[in-house]
Amino acid sequence: MNGEQRKLVVFVPEEALDAVRDALFEAGAGRIGDYERCSWYTEGTGTFLGGEGSAPAIGEAGREERVPELRLETVFSAARHEEVIAALRRAHPYEEPAFDVYPLL
Repeated sequence: MNGEQRKLVVFVPEEALDAVRDALFEAGAGRIGDYERCSWYTEGTGTFLGGEGSAPAIGEAGREERVPELRLETVFSAARHEEVIAALRRAHPYEEPAFDVYPLL
């Protein structure tokens, strides 16, 4: 890997996994050496309570929801940061996707 690398961790509903992965890979994420489309995911439960004015993709505003989600991780070049995050936001079905970006040392 050349240049500064970052790791993206995002939480997605299972039915959106492939669409989000494809969008991230198209934006340049998931490359490690001679390999492409590299990622890792596992199951978990996400919780949220939509406030007034929210439009949750699952459930309803004002009620706490617990939904099965997948924690998806992949890496990307820092030079592709804007493209990767824009692709994530376009492909993710949630109004406000939960994600973290970590610098890799």
